[in-house]
Amino acid sequence: MAYDDVLISIGQFGRYQKRIYLLLCLPAISCALHKLSGVFLQAKVAHRCRLPIDDDNSTYYILPNGSVESLFYPWDEGQGSWSTCLRYDTNYSSQYFSSGVPATSTVTCSSWLYDKSIYESTISVEWDLVCDRAWLRAISDSLLMLGVMLGSIIFGALSDRLGRRPIFFISLVLQVIFGVLVGISPDVYTYMLTRMVVGATTSGVFLVAYVIAMELVGPKRRMFTGVAFQLFFTAGFLVTAGAAYLIRNWRLLQIALTLPGIAFFSYWWFIPESVRWLLTKGRTEEAKENLRAVARENKKVLNESMLEDLCAQSEADRKAVVNGAEPIKRPSLIDLFKYPNLRKKSLIIFFLWFVNSGTYYGLSWNTSNLGGNEYLNFVISGAVEVPAYTFLILTLDKWGRKLILCGAMILAGLCLLATVFVPHDMQWLNIVLAMGGKLAISSSYGTVYVLTAEQFPTVIRNVGLGAASTFARVGGILAPYANIMAEVWTPLPLIIFGALALSSGTLALALPETLNKKLPETIEDGESFGKKEKKLVVEEKNCEEMVHLNSHKS
Repeated sequence: MAYDDVLISIGQFGRYQKRIYLLLCLPAISCALHKLSGVFLQAKVAHRCRLPIDDDNSTYYILPNGSVESLFYPWDEGQGSWSTCLRYDTNYSSQYFSSGVPATSTVTCSSWLYDKSIYESTISVEWDLVCDRAWLRAISDSLLMLGVMLGSIIFGALSDRLGRRPIFFISLVLQVIFGVLVGISPDVYTYMLTRMVVGATTSGVFLVAYVIAMELVGPKRRMFTGVAFQLFFTAGFLVTAGAAYLIRNWRLLQIALTLPGIAFFSYWWFIPESVRWLLTKGRTEEAKENLRAVARENKKVLNESMLEDLCAQSEADRKAVVNGAEPIKRPSLIDLFKYPNLRKKSLIIFFLWFVNSGTYYGLSWNTSNLGGNEYLNFVISGAVEVPAYTFLILTLDKWGRKLILCGAMILAGLCLLATVFVPHDMQWLNIVLAMGGKLAISSSYGTVYVLTAEQFPTVIRNVGLGAASTFARVGGILAPYANIMAEVWTPLPLIIFGALALSSGTLALALPETLNKKLPETIEDGESFGKKEKKLVVEEKNCEEMVHLNSHKS
């Protein structure tokens, strides 16, 4: 007796599942706040070198003696503006100003004056993370994503051992504690390390909540609920923008985004332990009671004999594992690389995850480099995810996974690469193309989850998904270094992401379609999956050519 059979009998997405599902979706908003808040916490603020003749009353906008920038700063071709990192080396004498002839040699700035008309404070202002220290902003975001990767490994393993529920709450508590510590950090290094821990907790909260929610939902509703879960992350996008607009001090903003997480501590009395996990640990009585609670609230009759069969089967499987009685050796990651077709598909899938994650987070963090209103750019970047995920819900089971994935990635690549041809005076077009790329990559990121689960054979599916997720985290870790390239040339990050999206979307054309196909169960099935399809196409083509040739002869 399968667990899904029991779920079907008591309601696949009844009142009980909807209530728990909604509760578990809300912490996804909190995770989004912590992953995306760096756009405003670390915002690059307009700045200029503090000159030797600047006094305490000088500001970003007021130059000494009413002079112009050309007297003090060299022109930066890459940025298309006066340099913010170099100044002319001169004694700034009264004769110099009267002659109006600038010096020709330059020196590196040692301090700066910042434009505080948009941000009251950011870590970039407080700790001078500009010019040759700008790379610290990239390291901060990179360490955040390293924390996300470590958290998925650590909390994933602990949730399998100790249970989904306790790890979920431990992650919530740590997220609040370290979220506050980020806001009171005395220096940039403490800020980065505490934020890395917060990144790890987002995995413990988001992934564990996702697993509990999906394990409660019947098979026919998992695609919808899985995609809809992402929309709550998108809601976090919009909440982040609203909070940052109202709170312009980075320390207050960080604490304000963290403290609402305390409300989720109340879930201790509402969120049940995963029934699947309880069955694997032999806690059958708790599993039975949880399933009975689902049936009661859904107003369904639970067949007790079906429940007993499920528990008996789960207990037999558990004892077989404990006693080492499994007759078949479990496949490992190495098995994905032993066979040519499976190896090719695995490498393409891993590259797809790397590019999707890197491009998604890279574009999400890059909104301040697009020009125009930074808050509006960020809101649009989040809002485009709504039609992206809605599109998936409506088409994924109709048009197929491959068409949507390849089409979305190729479209994203073309949109992002097109930004290189946009003139400086057409900022609006640059923003439109970047947001078109963000919309497309959001669709492909949602699709790659489904396609990957269906490409890997059942016996190694979890291993394959875990490896793919690791490659995704690597993409997220490297994305900030692409974004920091905007310091050299503003369009460069979009060009990098566009080239990667276009190449990976093209490579994905080599993957077989999985919609309405019998999915692979064994390693042998995985190796042959897609081969027969290609062979059939070749045979049909040869047959058509032969018919055409014979008709021509006759």
